[in-house]
Amino acid sequence: MAKKSAPFLSGGLAMLLAAAIISSPESSFNASLQGLKLWWTLVFPALMPFLMLSEMLSASGFVHAIGVLLEPLTRLVFRLPGSAGWTLALGMTSGFPGGAQGAAQLYRQGEISDREAGRLASLTHFASPVTLLIVVGASMLHSPAAGYGLLAVHWLAGLASGMTVSARASRPAEAASPAKASAGRRTSLIRRAISAAADARARDGRSFGRLLGESVSATVQCLMLAGGYIIIFAVVISIISGLWPQLPAALTSALLELHLGAQSLTSGTMPSGSGLSSGPLELALLSGAIGWSGICAQLQALAVLKPAGVRYLPFAAGRLLHGGYAFILTLLFYKPLTAFQESALPVLAGREMNLTVTSGIAAIWHYFPKLVAMHLLMLLILLLLSAAVRLALAIRGRSR
Repeated sequence: MAKKSAPFLSGGLAMLLAAAIISSPESSFNASLQGLKLWWTLVFPALMPFLMLSEMLSASGFVHAIGVLLEPLTRLVFRLPGSAGWTLALGMTSGFPGGAQGAAQLYRQGEISDREAGRLASLTHFASPVTLLIVVGASMLHSPAAGYGLLAVHWLAGLASGMTVSARASRPAEAASPAKASAGRRTSLIRRAISAAADARARDGRSFGRLLGESVSATVQCLMLAGGYIIIFAVVISIISGLWPQLPAALTSALLELHLGAQSLTSGTMPSGSGLSSGPLELALLSGAIGWSGICAQLQALAVLKPAGVRYLPFAAGRLLHGGYAFILTLLFYKPLTAFQESALPVLAGREMNLTVTSGIAAIWHYFPKLVAMHLLMLLILLLLSAAVRLALAIRGRSR
């Protein structure tokens, strides 16, 4: 019944949206320009290199090699195959829909099931560090230190929500046969990683030129989809604000779109230039909204994951859990975050930023080497944790 009524519901909503745009064309046009500026100055330049790199490394077999090395950690903690480790690092350092794109790649390659794709996409659905450091921290709160504090809480809350969701899931299947499992145990982890990379590269078989072209095409298609969602949701927020002005603008924006919601929260409830000196409740609400990420970002991820048939409600429940954890952690760590002064970050502490097209792209490329280093650091930390888990399991097995 729900599937039969879905086309009529979506068609009715489209007609209502078209009527609302026609009734107020000027405000809708300005809102669409705001969404376009947001996409072009922030989302496109921040995600383009990371998504291209992920596509090419996945085809080259590098992701599969990293997956073998991360297998002990991801199986034990998140109950996902080892290849999910690369996607986790990608989502944490590139932002959505990078994690969903990585999960969709693994699903197409047969590395994960449809349910695992949904859990992995929920686990890796993080806001971009560029958003938190440049847009929210430096531009909105006028405090790079605030951006780093929110980023740390955002990552911790996301991992906590992922562990909570994974606690009820079954572990992924091991090797296909006892003989294969025994051979895998006898083979060193490094050799298994090299073998996995070689097998994945042989299965792909594309030349470098073809791989580069198809990576660019797939990345641009994904980002154009994200841009369309951002623009249409900017228009929807403008229409809702015009029809129901009594609704809190910050609540409506935060529910629907992350960047516009963060802008409304910081401009509406926090005094200018306050940074971390804003009250704990205001900062916790902002952190919770970032964890929720907005319906716009959630639909972007689900659109990328359409082949896997991921359902919205479980995905939204994971976002709600992420936002709740972020709200609580911000309240708990408010005093340590306040003590984290800008003097501890002399390179990044600086003047207020006004995000224009030129300054936004320049700021992102200024941060790009730091983001790449952050990505490599996240991979190194995950690899060390995986090695520790493997060592602990080996010691436990010998003691029995």
